[in-house]
Amino acid sequence: MNKILLFFIASTLSACVNENKPAPVDTEKQMPLIPFTVAAEFPHDKHSFTEGFVFHEGILFESTGSPESLPESESEAGSVDLKTGQINVKVKLDKQVYFGEGIVFLNNKLFQLTYKNQTCFVYDAKTFKKIGSYQFANKEGWGMTTNGTQIIMSDGTDVLSYVNPDNFQIIKTLQVSENGFAVQNLNELEFIDGYLYANIWTTDFIVKIDPSTGNVIAKIDLSSLKNLALQGNPQAAETNGIAYNADTKKIYVTGKLWPNIYQIDFVR
Repeated sequence: MNKILLFFIASTLSACVNENKPAPVDTEKQMPLIPFTVAAEFPHDKHSFTEGFVFHEGILFESTGSPESLPESESEAGSVDLKTGQINVKVKLDKQVYFGEGIVFLNNKLFQLTYKNQTCFVYDAKTFKKIGSYQFANKEGWGMTTNGTQIIMSDGTDVLSYVNPDNFQIIKTLQVSENGFAVQNLNELEFIDGYLYANIWTTDFIVKIDPSTGNVIAKIDLSSLKNLALQGNPQAAETNGIAYNADTKKIYVTGKLWPNIYQIDFVR
């Protein structure tokens, strides 16, 4: 068999093998970015280390934490005056003991997480009188939202816990992933039109999560607003806070120590 014939056979076999070889899988698929516009801006207290952001009966509420590095900060929660950015404090924790985290309203109650005490405080939603507390198994407490029936809680991992509001027991969990990889540091949460939105700690991204699968299906990049925040306060930290006003269909965002709250519009 001559060399030309051998070359022809080898080339044919190689072509057949390559033809049947599966195409490589793109594990670095670019996640769609959701464009947004700023519809309005409001003042925000530059001392507010934002941990929770939520509307209740048309009023914006905020909860804050109190890092030791910021002695002027407090762990408190209350309604926000959009003319001044100041919090009308309704509840306040002893910051020597507790670090305040996310809040949510459900069943005429206000729930307030603590960071490392594994405690959720419960208040009457009208009087803000403390009516109880629950212990939870998660190592830490970060953010909360609700689907109208259950509380959905983050704890800084890639797992969201669906919690019974009557006893704070976990009903189920949802692991969040992007392109097959776990999404860590899930923080402040909001439930909008059937989807979960979550701030990612240390970043300026909000991810949109399909709650039926846990898959991230899109992102919002708020780094441009973070840059504006730094111009107004060089101490401004990452984005944290997304609140949906179901009455007006408007969405508001802010960040830790930001000087402004922004109402943003985007296609949901």
